[in-house]
Amino acid sequence: MRAFAAAGAVSMLVLGWAPQAVGLSVKPTTFRVGHLPVLQSQRAHASRLVVRHTSRTARPAGVRRGLSALELDIVGKINAQRTARGLRPLRLSRGLTAAASSHSRQMGQMGFFEHESFNGAPFWKRIERFYPARRGYWSVGENIFWESPNTTGSSAVHEWMTSAPHRQNILAREWREVGVAAVHFDAAPGAFGGRSVTIVTADFGVRR
Repeated sequence: MRAFAAAGAVSMLVLGWAPQAVGLSVKPTTFRVGHLPVLQSQRAHASRLVVRHTSRTARPAGVRRGLSALELDIVGKINAQRTARGLRPLRLSRGLTAAASSHSRQMGQMGFFEHESFNGAPFWKRIERFYPARRGYWSVGENIFWESPNTTGSSAVHEWMTSAPHRQNILAREWREVGVAAVHFDAAPGAFGGRSVTIVTADFGVRR
């Protein structure tokens, strides 16, 4: 049986840098798809945060890995949506890709589907580990999605584009970089009910 879900929350704008900057999360909303059962419903999550830093943070070593054909297809379809509207395409970021990979893998292994990490840490804390701020402006956003048993770039990006928060992330003028990770699990626990699923995380960012 085919099932899919896209998820999102919105974080508040944070002006100025503070060591304990707080993001405000909005709980996910479940949308019914026609008369499909709840397990085949769609959920929308798109997270955004802006933090202005005044000091330089050391860059951790990035995770080197090549993108799969599916991940490259998702990036290509995100950029196709942008260029069709006169927006600049996004560059691939090693740091954002590592952050996305970390989250997709943790969700599948631990059986949850949220922007927050399994320990409850906000999504931007995870991204910051892999995509640290430079002097000045730093902003990140995230879309997540899962489909059972497999997915395609067209399916993931189509579902994001039909949800306002996801669409806003894909088409945000401020973004300059993106990282995408699509990870398959034969039997994901918890929120995925032991299904065979492919979990996708797309992390967006800008820093200057």
